[in-house]
Amino acid sequence: MDILIIVIAAIVGLALGFGIAKMLERKQASNTIASAKKEAASILKEAKAEGESIKKDKILQAKEKFIELKSEHEKVILSRDKKINDAEKRVKDKESHISNELAKNKKLNKEIEDKVADYNHRLEYLEKKQEEIEKLHNSKVQQLEVISGLSAEDAKSQLVESLKETAKADAMALIQDTVEEAKLTAQQEAKKIIINTIQRIGTEEAIENCVSVFNLESDDVKGRIIGREGRNIRALEAATGVEIIVDDTPEAIILSCFDSVRREVARLSLHKLVTDGRIHPARIEEVVKKTRKQIEEEIIDIGKRTVIDLGIHGLQPELIKMVGRMKYRSSYGQNLLQHSREVAKLCGVMAAELGLNPKLAKRAGLLHDIGKVPETETEVPHAILGMQWAEKHGEKPEVCNAIGAHHDEIEMNSLLSPIVQVCDAISGARPGARRQVLDSYIQRLKDLEDIAFGFGGVKKAYAIQAGRELRVIVESDKVTDDKAANLSFEISQKIQTDMTYPGQVKVTVIRETRAVNVAK
Repeated sequence: MDILIIVIAAIVGLALGFGIAKMLERKQASNTIASAKKEAASILKEAKAEGESIKKDKILQAKEKFIELKSEHEKVILSRDKKINDAEKRVKDKESHISNELAKNKKLNKEIEDKVADYNHRLEYLEKKQEEIEKLHNSKVQQLEVISGLSAEDAKSQLVESLKETAKADAMALIQDTVEEAKLTAQQEAKKIIINTIQRIGTEEAIENCVSVFNLESDDVKGRIIGREGRNIRALEAATGVEIIVDDTPEAIILSCFDSVRREVARLSLHKLVTDGRIHPARIEEVVKKTRKQIEEEIIDIGKRTVIDLGIHGLQPELIKMVGRMKYRSSYGQNLLQHSREVAKLCGVMAAELGLNPKLAKRAGLLHDIGKVPETETEVPHAILGMQWAEKHGEKPEVCNAIGAHHDEIEMNSLLSPIVQVCDAISGARPGARRQVLDSYIQRLKDLEDIAFGFGGVKKAYAIQAGRELRVIVESDKVTDDKAANLSFEISQKIQTDMTYPGQVKVTVIRETRAVNVAK
């Protein structure tokens, strides 16, 4: 029974405690809700206040922006108004000026009309006077015709004939004097210009051969270059196109080829192979290929340096490459690049002396022999081929004509053409510039003497001074003094027509009479 009471009391206590806890929880919740409402009201109040503040700021900013835009707009309007006012003022000034000019023109027109009227009046007066003078002249002429017995036309024709003969004689004498003076002056001036040009140009002598000598450290390397059963040397000759001569010459191998580029490729390839030590056909082909590419790059570099040294600008890359290739070509033993540089310098100096364009003359002088360096064989003369290349790459007509006409294969139509021709002859005929084979040299001297013997009355003929002078001794009983002068001219014309030679050939005809007696 006690236990039941205790259980009931406990249950009642729990129920009371639960109820009290619920009441406390509800009270706390109501307090929390009230606090949250107060906080929400406070936040809402603060938000409204901040919103009002932001709103006021934005309104102020908008008003300031409006005022600023309004001010700028007013400035633009004022500026436009000012421009319009200025334009109106200028228009008014022009209208005023035009009205003044019109007034002046009216006044001027009136003065002109007055002057024209006065001129017409004077013209009428002069015409009347002219008629009176003509009548008087006719009467005088009639009186003279009666006195002289000749008509006016006959007298005029006789006077014209007499004056014509006198004028013709005076003109012929004047022309002869002028021509003689011009010949003398022109010859002196030409010699002066050529001598000054030659003296101002420093030249370099370079003689190229058709063989190159490759030096070795020892003769043991020759066997490695030849290879087993000669396979290495055959591969090298096939790759370079150069004949390689391995003989008893100590510590040397001879490379023989007329093409200097091929010889240089072979020489550099041999140097690389000997230095590297690996010599076999595959390696030879690889080295020759690299060396050929290196030579091509060097050719372009040489061409660029040459045009820069001469001050030539705007040359096409293909022409620059052709200029570089000239280093590996020779003409009668004279290096073609050195010859072309020398001709370019001579042309520049000579053109400057004559008042022409020296840069254009240098350009023509440098390019005049580019036809000698074709990459493929052709039957076109080198002057014409060079002219065609120059035209293809956009060179000026004066330069193209100078290139094509420097051997008289086309007609010269500019002053640069004879300058290039003369400078080419100066460079080629300079002592030591070119080497000729002894047989051809002797044959040229013999041909000179044979031309002299082909004329009647020639007793002896001697080609002297390396073929630059021909002395002819004639028989005095067959050739007179007058015929000797004529013979000299005919022989010189025959040489000029039939022979090819550098420079000039002086022809001297000697005629003498000897009287011989013996005292016994």
